[in-house]
Amino acid sequence: MRGGDVSPPPAVELRRINKRFGRVHANRDIDLTIDAGTITGIIGENGAGKSTLVSILYGFYSADSGDILIDGTPVALTSTADAIRCGIGMVHQHFMLVPTMSVLDNVMLGREGGFTLTDGISKTRKRLAQLSEDYGLEIDPDALVQDLPVGLQQRVEILKALLRGARILILDEPTGVLTPQEADRLFEILRMLKQDGVTILLITHKLREIMAITDDVNVMRHGQMVAHRKTKDTNREDLARLMVGRDVLFTAKYHEKEPGAPILEIDALTHHDSRGSTVLSDISFTLRAGEILGIAGVSGNGQSQLLDVLSGIEPVQEGTIRVAGEVIDSRNRRDPTALRQVGVAHIPEDRHHRGLVLPFSAAESSILGYHLTDVAGSGLFLDLQKIEARCADLMQRYDVRPPDPQWRSGGFSGGNQQKIVVAREIAASPQVLLVGQPTRGVDIGAIEFIHKELLAARDRGCAILLVSVELDEIMALSDRILVMNAGRIVGETAHGEADPNRIGLMMAGIDPNNARDITVQETGAA
Repeated sequence: MRGGDVSPPPAVELRRINKRFGRVHANRDIDLTIDAGTITGIIGENGAGKSTLVSILYGFYSADSGDILIDGTPVALTSTADAIRCGIGMVHQHFMLVPTMSVLDNVMLGREGGFTLTDGISKTRKRLAQLSEDYGLEIDPDALVQDLPVGLQQRVEILKALLRGARILILDEPTGVLTPQEADRLFEILRMLKQDGVTILLITHKLREIMAITDDVNVMRHGQMVAHRKTKDTNREDLARLMVGRDVLFTAKYHEKEPGAPILEIDALTHHDSRGSTVLSDISFTLRAGEILGIAGVSGNGQSQLLDVLSGIEPVQEGTIRVAGEVIDSRNRRDPTALRQVGVAHIPEDRHHRGLVLPFSAAESSILGYHLTDVAGSGLFLDLQKIEARCADLMQRYDVRPPDPQWRSGGFSGGNQQKIVVAREIAASPQVLLVGQPTRGVDIGAIEFIHKELLAARDRGCAILLVSVELDEIMALSDRILVMNAGRIVGETAHGEADPNRIGLMMAGIDPNNARDITVQETGAA
């Protein structure tokens, strides 16, 4: 308008949004304003109401009351189709992919491009290849999603969202399966999208992400919006205090402990996937009682397959496993039930497919794998009262919200689902604990607690194999660290000698002893 500046309306405005699920008031009078062409963060503990709020914005839920404005215009978002028509896209925390379809087919769903599909396939393949090249999100477009590790499945979700070109893009915990380096590459993508005028809403519990990428940050606690900050005017400590309501330790208080006798011995373990590709190659190591052995590596380099074989989900093809006096090889298989009986517990990487039965109650999920033991009763039938009482104790101890044993497992937030799985496995007091991504999708307060629990289990004599894409987590907890690349162990270091730069180079398949120039250059660039 001539004669004066007129500010454009906010890209998104939420006014007094309320949402209840039975007795749970998930969102209470939420007000939120997001300026166009900015990156805005929403942070909060698990169960704070973040995912519910953005699900309302994406039309997945309908608000009980309140108003939504897009570009200054009131809208009724009663379905995801309404949201998409308003230019809103979303990368979900839990994957919205068809496992039996290829990467290309998944990203094409809803935008096939004609009756014969030929034009759509050709255009999508070219665009996918271009995005993969531009942003370092390389992936085989013809691979079946069910054959991809979790990290690569997340890449498919990100690429699918980018291909749709939304003007308002919501990302719900998008880096939960990414390494810090992969997250940094994602941030580069988001900055490019911001430069093109895309408005980005980032839902996360990771303060590193908030400080690195956002312009503004909003803090939720117990279903309410408790603070709004310009990112440049705040810091991690302030935000953590607002999220949790108390001061928080950012790193576990590691202390050395002399390990005991070997309890898990792996000799020349080699494994091939369904297509004949070698995913584990000549893996050998020993894990001792009272020790945490960390496995560092970029997602997709064999860590998931290693956990599957050690937990009995996949059979031993070549090599030998010795655990608690049992010898396991290609002729002597042990399934997960048999391994639990000799004291091997497993916190799986994928809580939805391996850790929980989503339609089950929390109490039922809390005994999965242990339903034939005395935690479920002493007679022929399950003792539901005993199971629910035990679950209530675990929920209180691990701060699971809502603390309702009868609440459906699928109704909890991702982080609270993870707490149920972690509590179940640690409470079994195993001799060996196989841990896959223990704090994926878990808020900073719960991370502090889970780390303490893992260290306490180690101090009680438990032998812990820890797989995590969070290098900080591996370095904070592990007595020893093995580095995996392309299905092989490529390096080992002790806790006191761990160097993130050297480990990062080994994770990328680079010999750190011959990478002085690269190391200096990367350090200087940082």
